[in-house]
Amino acid sequence: MKALTKRITSHASYSRAVEWGKLISITGSAQIAIQALSLLSGIFVIRLLPTKEYALYTLANTMLGTITVIADGGIATGVMTLGGKVWQSEDQLGAVIATGLDLRKRFAAVVLLFAVPVLLYLLYHHSQNWLLSGLIVASLIPAFFSALSGTLLEIAPRLHQDIKSLQKIEVGASVGRLLLMVATLFFFPFASIAILSAGLPQILANRQLRKMSAAYASWSQPPVAAIQKEILPIVKRVLPGALYYCVSGQITIWLISFYGSTESVAQVGALGRLTMILNVFSTVCSTLVIPRFARLPFDKKLVFTRFMQVQFLIFVVTGVIISFITVFPSLALQLLGKNYANLTTEVILMTISSCVSMAGGITYSMSVARGWILPPILHIGVNILAQVVLLFFLDLSKVKNIIMFSIANSGIAYFMILVYFIVSVSNRKS
Repeated sequence: MKALTKRITSHASYSRAVEWGKLISITGSAQIAIQALSLLSGIFVIRLLPTKEYALYTLANTMLGTITVIADGGIATGVMTLGGKVWQSEDQLGAVIATGLDLRKRFAAVVLLFAVPVLLYLLYHHSQNWLLSGLIVASLIPAFFSALSGTLLEIAPRLHQDIKSLQKIEVGASVGRLLLMVATLFFFPFASIAILSAGLPQILANRQLRKMSAAYASWSQPPVAAIQKEILPIVKRVLPGALYYCVSGQITIWLISFYGSTESVAQVGALGRLTMILNVFSTVCSTLVIPRFARLPFDKKLVFTRFMQVQFLIFVVTGVIISFITVFPSLALQLLGKNYANLTTEVILMTISSCVSMAGGITYSMSVARGWILPPILHIGVNILAQVVLLFFLDLSKVKNIIMFSIANSGIAYFMILVYFIVSVSNRKS
């Protein structure tokens, strides 16, 4: 028996299993804590803000997510891709990250120029108050810039798999966010205060991330024109799809903000909060799986096997979550309070929509990490055609129909990315 145990423990597969077990337990436990804190923050916001203020908060938060993705435009993907090739050199990795940060500053300025008027219009449409709308936009800007910097500052620790230190910073930021929200919203229940409270802790977290990244990447390196030339082609391929994906990923909010009432915006935003548990799995994938997948040497069988293993995990995780919400929808709705207690069907549909969207997002990240980017014309063209067809059959003033529209939209995108990845692997020579 001892000989058998010794043989098992000395086997390479056992060592890999133990290593992955440790990494997943660290990342998973930290992410459970982070998402639990985020969920608590979200529940506090829902319960403490009046319905109208929460609707405005939802619109601003959705715009924040959208402009962050657009301002990135594939820069983080380019930095991760190029960084994966030089991750063992502090100077080279520092130059890649410095170039990415420089590009992002310019992208951010252009994005704000166009996004601010659109957000002001939407906020005024639902609040009928220019001063209130202006305060919300002003509170959004610090959160925008801190979110942009944070994703790039995390790349060096992710490539070196310094997961424990990274998770400590993320947990600390989540705790700070929760405490600041609770301390402020009890006395000042306004959307602008909620947004500012959510953004400020990330600024402090970025300072810690920069110090930690200095161990792996030299911050004395200036932006390099040659590296920029390598990143920009990736941006050109990623940006159209990212632009469309971030808009379509929040299609429920955008459509309900134009077609529905302020109350409907609040309902969709509140339901979206309940699916934050999916962020645990998404973050585990982005922290552990995507960087390692990007670093894999190309072997057709190996790459395809790892890809399908992740797809199987997605199927299991989403299946469990959808089944639970379908059986116990009232338990989930109790968290939101009495204003949202009648949304039984809607909460099930929102869960399905979020699961499909998550599956598409992870699959897209895996494909892009290998440099296989679905042609934007095909991707966007097919989805827009499907959306036009759906517009003729669904009354988009109803929350339920808006969510069904989102499910169809996300499902088509996921299927296309899945097929494209499989075709790309098949067509490559080992």
